[in-house]
Amino acid sequence: MTDNLRNFGLIGHGASGKTSLAEAVLFSAGVTTRLGSVDEGNSVLDFEPEELKRKATICAAFHQYTWKKHTVYLTDTPGDQNFFAETRNVLQGVDAAVVVVDAVDGVKVQTEQAWDVSGQLGLPRVIFINRLDRERADFLRTVEDVAQCFEPKPVVLQLPIGAEADFKGVVDLLTQKAYTYENGKATETDIPADMADEVESRREALIEDLAEADDTLLERYLEGESLSDEEMRMALRKGTREGAFAPVICGSATRMIGVDRFMDLVNEVLPSPADRPPKEGVDPASGEPVSREPSEDAPFSGLVIKTMADPYAGKLTVFRVFSGKLSADGTVYNANKEVKERYGQLLSILGKEQKPAGEAGPGAVVAVAKLKETSTNDTLCDESAKIRFEPLPLPNPLISFAIAPKAKGDEEKIFSSLAKIIEEDPSLRLTRNQDTKETLLSGMGSVHVETAVERMKRKYGLNVVLSTPKVPYRETITKKVRVQGKHKKQTGGHGQYGDCWVVFEPLPRGAGFEFVDAIVGGVIPKTYIPAVEKGILESAQKGVLAGYPTVDFKATLDFGSFHSVDSSEMAFKIAGSLAFKKGMAEARPVLLEPIQKMEITVPDDFTGDVMGDLNSRRGRVLGMDNKGKNQVITAQVPLAEILTYASDLNSMTGGRGIYEMEFSHYDEVPAQIAQKIIEAAKSEEE
Repeated sequence: MTDNLRNFGLIGHGASGKTSLAEAVLFSAGVTTRLGSVDEGNSVLDFEPEELKRKATICAAFHQYTWKKHTVYLTDTPGDQNFFAETRNVLQGVDAAVVVVDAVDGVKVQTEQAWDVSGQLGLPRVIFINRLDRERADFLRTVEDVAQCFEPKPVVLQLPIGAEADFKGVVDLLTQKAYTYENGKATETDIPADMADEVESRREALIEDLAEADDTLLERYLEGESLSDEEMRMALRKGTREGAFAPVICGSATRMIGVDRFMDLVNEVLPSPADRPPKEGVDPASGEPVSREPSEDAPFSGLVIKTMADPYAGKLTVFRVFSGKLSADGTVYNANKEVKERYGQLLSILGKEQKPAGEAGPGAVVAVAKLKETSTNDTLCDESAKIRFEPLPLPNPLISFAIAPKAKGDEEKIFSSLAKIIEEDPSLRLTRNQDTKETLLSGMGSVHVETAVERMKRKYGLNVVLSTPKVPYRETITKKVRVQGKHKKQTGGHGQYGDCWVVFEPLPRGAGFEFVDAIVGGVIPKTYIPAVEKGILESAQKGVLAGYPTVDFKATLDFGSFHSVDSSEMAFKIAGSLAFKKGMAEARPVLLEPIQKMEITVPDDFTGDVMGDLNSRRGRVLGMDNKGKNQVITAQVPLAEILTYASDLNSMTGGRGIYEMEFSHYDEVPAQIAQKIIEAAKSEEE
């Protein structure tokens, strides 16, 4: 039954205890026979060697459990910025988000980013304040922090009994019942006497918040009528599902405190797939908007949220079913690649294991093996009712490394191995920089790229060397000049003769290259004019200052002469090349560097340090915006100064800063820095 199905994703900052909560849930539901631990390396959800080494979630993991007649699909997501693109992808396949907040550290930048993405996707949210058994854990301070950072407002459903090492249970404000825990088992007890007043006042505030979710209830509440428990439960369900507020509960995942109450809340307040609005998409043929009802009777549609390379099953395609029903052995249509794909078994994903699934309807997350064309973010659908869902765009990479094989002759192997790794993680990019002749592997941070390289070594036995990439500088001119390019060579028999006069002048930044034929009276025959342009263009690939490509200039061919016997296309091409070299040297050439536009989000305390650091990197701060307790700094900074910015920002802010960047434009390099670059380029050439 779709009504008894739930599907949620765990989101939050790294080390807030998302995986520990998932492990506690699976253990409580009897899915596992022992409580898995991230620190001890026996978690069923963090199983990749790279995760065990770092004791952190790197890849999203899927599992499912049954609790009080409900089937629940659970997705554990990475909380580290290096792997956050994976979180964005898999959140497209859930119906709700559970935000895990550490009671010691409070809300960190990455939690806010996860909150924003879940809001963008219109997901109802529940907040679980975790690790209340830790030293310096503070429930009320964390609630304040959450209220300051998040919209819609949080409403507190529980209060903790005891604090830090003495934390032993929770009080449910709705039912006014207290639960204490021993070895993960709950016992219903009386509310501690010293908490009675606080429970009373918090309950009043809760009833007011819940009444606001329903106009009729609000009217009755304001008229002094009391609301029944059932009415309040309905208001809680309605307000959560409509995103009017986010319920806040608390506990300790590793000590199994409050975990059963959390599982009850998931069943009670989170939506079933049938409660979610129709999934919007477009008709691949016409581009017109179409949608799919979350019903088994609608045509099948699903979105691929992850691709896994399984050593035994081969490639596994994990997708969320939005409409219709799928059973084993069949054909689906890929609306992005416009191909039909045959599949065999349907598989349920249970951590690192899979087991056959008979069928899958709306809300299910399942996998199939060995699809040839399908990749992450593709839409699978019924061929007779085509639809394509628009996925979230992939973020721009933040850091690039030049990648080269350790062993000669491994170039081809590297490309094919990395292609498979990029299939699993599309936020990685492999490109070839034509200017610097380097192969670049780009990702969301240095740890992201290093992890991909570790995985390539483990899976495909390939060793590579990573190095800081060269900056793709450019050259241009700042002065208008007119020069002659003349090539004359006499040998026995046919000679070579080409003579051209060219005006070189600067163009605006980003304008590229323009060639103008201003020859009159046939002083150079029409057949030779393209050769002059070709000679200039080929020479422009290697500028006169430091051998970087020359851009943003105009070349006007206005005069010249030819020889009826000795002239040829080759002679005029050489003449054009000579004119370029002479003209560039006289036209005051300058070096240009790429400038990146950056958006850096940091807690208030670090704003001064980050601004000072940007200035020291020749950055230009364009503005600052408030976002909760963070500042968003917008700046333009030369690429040469931020090649390792991911790790620099990390150490500057203790891992609490995040940034996005994209290419903005090219700008002139200051003279003293240009001189060093030119000298370095010359000595490298020698």
